[in-house]
Amino acid sequence: MSSNLEWSSSEKKVARRAFDKALEVALGKTLAEFKKKASETATFSDMWEIEDYLQKQRRTLDQMFDYRYSQLIIVFASLIRKGYLDEKLLAGLSQDKRDEIARFLAWHARQ
Repeated sequence: MSSNLEWSSSEKKVARRAFDKALEVALGKTLAEFKKKASETATFSDMWEIEDYLQKQRRTLDQMFDYRYSQLIIVFASLIRKGYLDEKLLAGLSQDKRDEIARFLAWHARQ
């Protein structure tokens, strides 16, 4: 399974770039939603709701973006599925890693 895969130095660079790009996309979406919510804030209660939203987003993103090599295949599949990562950014990974990602995507699609 994915935890037994070896990562070459070139694959590690590809993985880091893809991971960082996906994180940038996710943070960008969060920032846009924050700005929207902030512009619509009219009450003190609204302000605290934004704080709750940001705390929830931080926890979600912290869980989603796990850069351990033993987890990256699952992480990449999840990020692709959620629209944060373009699969083309993983082109430098070995075929076995891309096949593992495809298996996770297919499995999740059946669920």
